[in-house]
Amino acid sequence: MHEQTTPTSDTVGLPTRALLVWMLAALVSHTSWGAYPVLARYLQTVSGLPSMSLLVVSMTCSLVLMLAWRAVRRRPLPRPSRFLAVIALVVAARSITNLLAARYTLAIYVQLITLMTPFVVAMLNRLAFDEPTPPATGRAMVLATLGALLMLSGSIEQQGVIKPLTPSDWLGLGLAAFSTVALALYMLIVRRSVAYNLSGEQVFLAQIVTVLAISTPASLLLREEWGRWLQLTPTDWLVFGAFAGLVIFGANVLQIAALRRIGATTVSSMLPWRMVVVLVLAALLLGERLTSIWQLIGAVLVTSTLMWYLWKQR
Repeated sequence: MHEQTTPTSDTVGLPTRALLVWMLAALVSHTSWGAYPVLARYLQTVSGLPSMSLLVVSMTCSLVLMLAWRAVRRRPLPRPSRFLAVIALVVAARSITNLLAARYTLAIYVQLITLMTPFVVAMLNRLAFDEPTPPATGRAMVLATLGALLMLSGSIEQQGVIKPLTPSDWLGLGLAAFSTVALALYMLIVRRSVAYNLSGEQVFLAQIVTVLAISTPASLLLREEWGRWLQLTPTDWLVFGAFAGLVIFGANVLQIAALRRIGATTVSSMLPWRMVVVLVLAALLLGERLTSIWQLIGAVLVTSTLMWYLWKQR
Protein backbone atom coordinates (compact mmCIF):
# COMPACT_ATOMS: atom_id res chain seq x y z
CA MET A 1 0.00 0.00 0.00
CA HIS A 2 1.07 3.56 -0.55
CA GLU A 3 0.50 6.68 1.46
CA GLN A 4 -0.82 9.75 -0.31
CA THR A 5 0.46 13.31 -0.46
CA THR A 6 -1.37 16.25 -1.98
CA PRO A 7 -0.82 19.98 -2.41
CA THR A 8 -1.37 21.35 1.07
CA SER A 9 -2.15 24.43 3.08
CA ASP A 10 -0.14 26.06 5.84
CA THR A 11 -0.86 26.12 9.56
CA VAL A 12 -0.95 29.92 9.65
CA GLY A 13 -4.27 31.15 11.05
CA LEU A 14 -5.34 27.72 12.27
CA PRO A 15 -6.77 27.75 15.85
CA THR A 16 -4.63 26.00 18.43
CA ARG A 17 -7.27 23.37 19.21
CA ALA A 18 -7.78 22.56 15.52
CA LEU A 19 -4.01 22.38 15.02
CA LEU A 20 -3.67 19.88 17.87
CA VAL A 21 -6.54 17.78 16.50
CA TRP A 22 -5.00 17.54 13.04
CA MET A 23 -1.54 16.87 14.45
CA LEU A 24 -3.08 13.99 16.41
CA ALA A 25 -4.71 12.76 13.18
CA ALA A 26 -1.32 12.87 11.46
CA LEU A 27 0.28 10.98 14.36
CA VAL A 28 -2.41 8.27 14.16
CA SER A 29 -1.79 8.03 10.41
CA HIS A 30 1.97 7.62 10.93
CA THR A 31 1.26 5.01 13.61
CA SER A 32 -0.83 3.05 11.11
CA TRP A 33 1.86 3.29 8.43
CA GLY A 34 4.43 2.15 10.98
CA ALA A 35 2.26 -0.90 11.62
CA TYR A 36 1.99 -1.68 7.90
CA PRO A 37 5.13 -3.85 7.43
CA VAL A 38 4.42 -5.72 10.66
CA LEU A 39 0.82 -6.57 9.74
CA ALA A 40 1.74 -7.34 6.13
CA ARG A 41 4.51 -9.71 7.24
CA TYR A 42 2.25 -11.40 9.79
CA LEU A 43 -0.49 -12.05 7.24
CA GLN A 44 1.95 -13.48 4.70
CA THR A 45 4.31 -15.49 6.92
CA VAL A 46 2.20 -16.42 9.97
CA SER A 47 -1.32 -16.51 8.53
CA GLY A 48 0.08 -17.94 5.28
CA LEU A 49 -1.93 -15.75 2.89
CA PRO A 50 -0.63 -15.53 -0.70
CA SER A 51 0.65 -12.04 -1.47
CA MET A 52 -1.42 -11.22 -4.54
CA SER A 53 -4.63 -12.54 -2.99
CA LEU A 54 -3.96 -10.37 0.06
CA LEU A 55 -3.71 -7.36 -2.23
CA VAL A 56 -6.90 -8.29 -4.08
CA VAL A 57 -9.02 -8.74 -0.95
CA SER A 58 -7.65 -5.72 0.94
CA MET A 59 -7.95 -3.46 -2.09
CA THR A 60 -11.49 -4.67 -2.75
CA CYS A 61 -12.41 -3.72 0.81
CA SER A 62 -10.81 -0.31 0.30
CA LEU A 63 -12.65 0.14 -3.00
CA VAL A 64 -16.01 -0.53 -1.34
CA LEU A 65 -15.19 1.85 1.53
CA MET A 66 -13.88 4.53 -0.83
CA LEU A 67 -16.94 4.39 -3.11
CA ALA A 68 -19.20 4.60 -0.06
CA TRP A 69 -17.15 7.52 1.27
CA ARG A 70 -17.47 9.43 -1.99
CA ALA A 71 -21.17 8.58 -2.32
CA VAL A 72 -21.90 9.99 1.15
CA ARG A 73 -19.98 13.16 0.28
CA ARG A 74 -21.63 13.18 -3.19
CA ARG A 75 -18.38 13.42 -5.05
CA PRO A 76 -18.17 12.22 -8.68
CA LEU A 77 -15.74 9.56 -9.79
CA PRO A 78 -12.45 10.86 -11.26
CA ARG A 79 -12.24 11.13 -15.03
CA PRO A 80 -9.59 8.92 -16.64
CA SER A 81 -6.48 10.80 -17.77
CA ARG A 82 -3.00 9.92 -18.93
CA PHE A 83 -1.38 11.77 -16.03
CA LEU A 84 -3.58 10.04 -13.46
CA ALA A 85 -2.71 6.69 -15.07
CA VAL A 86 1.02 7.41 -14.71
CA ILE A 87 0.63 8.27 -11.03
CA ALA A 88 -1.51 5.17 -10.46
CA LEU A 89 1.10 2.90 -12.08
CA VAL A 90 3.89 4.37 -9.95
CA VAL A 91 1.99 3.95 -6.70
CA ALA A 92 0.85 0.47 -7.77
CA ALA A 93 4.51 -0.48 -8.17
CA ARG A 94 5.11 0.96 -4.70
CA SER A 95 2.21 -1.00 -3.21
CA ILE A 96 3.15 -4.38 -4.69
CA THR A 97 6.89 -4.20 -3.94
CA ASN A 98 6.26 -2.87 -0.43
CA LEU A 99 3.97 -5.79 0.36
CA LEU A 100 6.40 -8.36 -1.11
CA ALA A 101 9.32 -6.81 0.79
CA ALA A 102 7.51 -7.53 4.06
CA ARG A 103 7.16 -11.16 2.99
CA TYR A 104 10.86 -11.74 2.38
CA THR A 105 12.54 -9.72 5.11
CA LEU A 106 11.89 -8.44 8.61
CA ALA A 107 9.40 -5.63 9.19
CA ILE A 108 12.10 -3.58 10.94
CA TYR A 109 14.27 -3.66 7.82
CA VAL A 110 11.38 -2.67 5.54
CA GLN A 111 10.59 0.37 7.69
CA LEU A 112 14.29 1.24 7.90
CA ILE A 113 14.53 1.50 4.11
CA THR A 114 11.25 3.43 3.89
CA LEU A 115 12.57 6.07 6.29
CA MET A 116 15.24 6.91 3.70
CA THR A 117 12.56 8.35 1.38
CA PRO A 118 13.32 12.06 2.07
CA PHE A 119 16.93 11.54 1.00
CA VAL A 120 15.91 9.67 -2.16
CA VAL A 121 13.51 12.50 -3.02
CA ALA A 122 16.33 15.04 -2.66
CA MET A 123 18.67 12.97 -4.87
CA LEU A 124 16.08 12.34 -7.61
CA ASN A 125 15.08 16.00 -7.55
CA ARG A 126 18.70 16.92 -8.10
CA LEU A 127 19.24 14.41 -10.90
CA ALA A 128 15.94 14.81 -12.74
CA PHE A 129 15.19 18.51 -12.29
CA ASP A 130 18.62 19.95 -11.43
CA GLU A 131 17.21 21.56 -8.29
CA PRO A 132 19.53 22.22 -5.33
CA THR A 133 19.37 19.72 -2.50
CA PRO A 134 17.87 20.91 0.82
CA PRO A 135 20.24 22.11 3.56
CA ALA A 136 22.21 19.44 5.45
CA THR A 137 21.18 16.65 3.05
CA GLY A 138 24.73 15.31 2.69
CA ARG A 139 25.43 15.17 6.42
CA ALA A 140 22.02 13.65 7.15
CA MET A 141 22.52 10.94 4.51
CA VAL A 142 25.91 10.00 5.94
CA LEU A 143 24.55 9.76 9.50
CA ALA A 144 21.41 7.86 8.44
CA THR A 145 23.47 5.43 6.34
CA LEU A 146 25.78 4.83 9.29
CA GLY A 147 22.76 4.13 11.49
CA ALA A 148 21.31 1.76 8.90
CA LEU A 149 24.61 -0.13 8.62
CA LEU A 150 24.71 -0.50 12.40
CA MET A 151 21.19 -1.97 12.37
CA LEU A 152 22.08 -4.36 9.54
CA SER A 153 25.44 -5.30 11.07
CA GLY A 154 23.94 -7.54 13.75
CA SER A 155 21.41 -10.35 13.83
CA ILE A 156 17.82 -9.82 14.89
CA GLU A 157 16.05 -12.19 17.24
CA GLN A 158 12.94 -13.75 15.71
CA GLN A 159 10.73 -15.90 17.95
CA GLY A 160 13.65 -16.56 20.27
CA VAL A 161 16.07 -17.49 17.44
CA ILE A 162 18.92 -15.21 16.36
CA LYS A 163 18.35 -14.57 12.65
CA PRO A 164 21.28 -13.30 10.54
CA LEU A 165 20.78 -11.80 7.10
CA THR A 166 19.83 -14.43 4.51
CA PRO A 167 19.38 -14.35 0.69
CA SER A 168 15.67 -13.89 1.37
CA ASP A 169 16.46 -10.80 3.46
CA TRP A 170 18.55 -9.33 0.66
CA LEU A 171 15.68 -9.89 -1.76
CA GLY A 172 13.34 -8.15 0.66
CA LEU A 173 15.78 -5.28 1.10
CA GLY A 174 16.03 -4.92 -2.68
CA LEU A 175 12.25 -4.84 -3.02
CA ALA A 176 12.02 -2.29 -0.19
CA ALA A 177 14.64 -0.11 -1.91
CA PHE A 178 12.74 -0.27 -5.22
CA SER A 179 9.54 0.55 -3.36
CA THR A 180 11.17 3.57 -1.71
CA VAL A 181 12.39 4.87 -5.08
CA ALA A 182 8.85 4.49 -6.44
CA LEU A 183 7.50 6.44 -3.45
CA ALA A 184 10.05 9.21 -3.98
CA LEU A 185 9.25 9.33 -7.71
CA TYR A 186 5.56 9.60 -6.87
CA MET A 187 6.20 12.53 -4.54
CA LEU A 188 8.11 14.38 -7.25
CA ILE A 189 5.32 13.76 -9.76
CA VAL A 190 2.65 14.98 -7.35
CA ARG A 191 4.60 18.20 -6.73
CA ARG A 192 4.08 18.99 -10.41
CA SER A 193 0.45 17.85 -10.58
CA VAL A 194 -1.20 21.03 -9.32
CA ALA A 195 -2.14 22.04 -12.86
CA TYR A 196 -4.14 18.82 -13.23
CA ASN A 197 -6.27 19.62 -10.15
CA LEU A 198 -6.10 16.06 -8.80
CA SER A 199 -7.06 15.40 -5.19
CA GLY A 200 -5.49 12.76 -2.98
CA GLU A 201 -8.80 10.88 -2.97
CA GLN A 202 -8.81 10.69 -6.76
CA VAL A 203 -5.26 9.35 -6.82
CA PHE A 204 -6.09 6.86 -4.06
CA LEU A 205 -9.13 5.56 -5.97
CA ALA A 206 -7.13 5.28 -9.21
CA GLN A 207 -4.42 3.42 -7.31
CA ILE A 208 -6.92 0.92 -5.91
CA VAL A 209 -8.29 0.17 -9.37
CA THR A 210 -4.78 -0.16 -10.85
CA VAL A 211 -3.55 -2.51 -8.11
CA LEU A 212 -6.66 -4.67 -8.53
CA ALA A 213 -6.14 -4.77 -12.29
CA ILE A 214 -2.57 -6.03 -11.76
CA SER A 215 -2.87 -8.26 -8.69
CA THR A 216 -6.03 -10.15 -9.73
CA PRO A 217 -4.63 -11.70 -12.96
CA ALA A 218 -1.24 -12.13 -11.25
CA SER A 219 -2.88 -14.19 -8.52
CA LEU A 220 -4.60 -16.36 -11.12
CA LEU A 221 -1.43 -16.81 -13.18
CA LEU A 222 0.54 -17.78 -10.07
CA ARG A 223 -2.24 -20.21 -9.10
CA GLU A 224 -2.29 -18.96 -5.55
CA GLU A 225 -4.08 -21.04 -2.93
CA TRP A 226 -7.18 -19.00 -2.13
CA GLY A 227 -8.48 -21.75 0.13
CA ARG A 228 -6.11 -20.44 2.78
CA TRP A 229 -8.64 -17.66 3.46
CA LEU A 230 -11.09 -20.28 4.74
CA GLN A 231 -8.56 -21.49 7.32
CA LEU A 232 -7.90 -18.17 9.04
CA THR A 233 -8.28 -17.99 12.81
CA PRO A 234 -10.11 -15.15 14.61
CA THR A 235 -6.70 -13.60 15.36
CA ASP A 236 -5.80 -13.71 11.66
CA TRP A 237 -9.05 -11.96 10.76
CA LEU A 238 -8.42 -9.35 13.43
CA VAL A 239 -4.98 -8.61 11.99
CA PHE A 240 -6.44 -8.47 8.47
CA GLY A 241 -9.15 -6.07 9.64
CA ALA A 242 -6.48 -3.79 11.07
CA PHE A 243 -4.43 -4.09 7.86
CA ALA A 244 -7.27 -3.38 5.43
CA GLY A 245 -9.36 -1.01 7.52
CA LEU A 246 -7.00 0.90 9.80
CA VAL A 247 -3.92 1.02 7.57
CA ILE A 248 -4.85 0.89 3.90
CA PHE A 249 -8.06 2.88 4.18
CA GLY A 250 -7.92 4.68 7.52
CA ALA A 251 -4.30 5.88 7.31
CA ASN A 252 -4.84 7.24 3.81
CA VAL A 253 -8.01 9.15 4.72
CA LEU A 254 -6.45 10.61 7.88
CA GLN A 255 -3.25 11.59 6.15
CA ILE A 256 -5.06 13.23 3.22
CA ALA A 257 -7.15 15.27 5.66
CA ALA A 258 -4.16 16.20 7.85
CA LEU A 259 -2.05 17.23 4.86
CA ARG A 260 -4.74 19.60 3.69
CA ARG A 261 -5.15 21.24 7.11
CA ILE A 262 -1.63 21.52 8.50
CA GLY A 263 0.64 21.02 5.50
CA ALA A 264 3.21 18.49 4.37
CA THR A 265 6.03 19.98 6.47
CA THR A 266 4.24 19.46 9.77
CA VAL A 267 2.95 16.02 8.81
CA SER A 268 6.32 14.76 7.54
CA SER A 269 8.06 15.96 10.71
CA MET A 270 6.42 13.02 12.50
CA LEU A 271 7.85 10.44 10.07
CA PRO A 272 10.48 9.09 12.54
CA TRP A 273 7.65 7.93 14.81
CA ARG A 274 7.13 5.03 12.39
CA MET A 275 10.41 3.42 13.45
CA VAL A 276 9.27 3.46 17.08
CA VAL A 277 5.97 1.84 16.09
CA VAL A 278 7.54 -0.90 14.00
CA LEU A 279 10.08 -1.77 16.71
CA VAL A 280 7.33 -2.17 19.33
CA LEU A 281 4.80 -4.01 17.15
CA ALA A 282 7.39 -6.28 15.54
CA ALA A 283 8.47 -7.41 19.01
CA LEU A 284 4.89 -7.98 20.19
CA LEU A 285 3.36 -9.56 17.08
CA LEU A 286 6.29 -11.22 15.30
CA GLY A 287 8.86 -11.69 18.03
CA GLU A 288 11.41 -9.65 16.05
CA ARG A 289 13.82 -7.78 18.33
CA LEU A 290 17.15 -6.03 18.10
CA THR A 291 19.85 -8.10 19.78
CA SER A 292 22.79 -5.73 20.27
CA ILE A 293 23.45 -2.32 21.70
CA TRP A 294 24.95 -1.29 18.34
CA GLN A 295 21.68 -2.04 16.55
CA LEU A 296 19.82 0.04 19.13
CA ILE A 297 22.31 2.88 18.64
CA GLY A 298 21.75 2.55 14.87
CA ALA A 299 17.97 2.80 15.29
CA VAL A 300 18.33 5.88 17.49
CA LEU A 301 20.80 7.42 15.02
CA VAL A 302 18.49 6.90 12.03
CA THR A 303 15.44 8.24 13.87
CA SER A 304 17.17 11.27 15.40
CA THR A 305 18.93 12.12 12.12
CA LEU A 306 15.67 12.07 10.22
CA MET A 307 14.01 14.23 12.88
CA TRP A 308 16.87 16.76 12.65
CA TYR A 309 16.85 16.72 8.82
CA LEU A 310 13.10 17.28 8.56
CA TRP A 311 13.28 20.00 11.22
CA LYS A 312 15.98 21.77 9.17
CA GLN A 313 13.64 21.87 6.15
CA ARG A 314 11.16 23.97 8.13
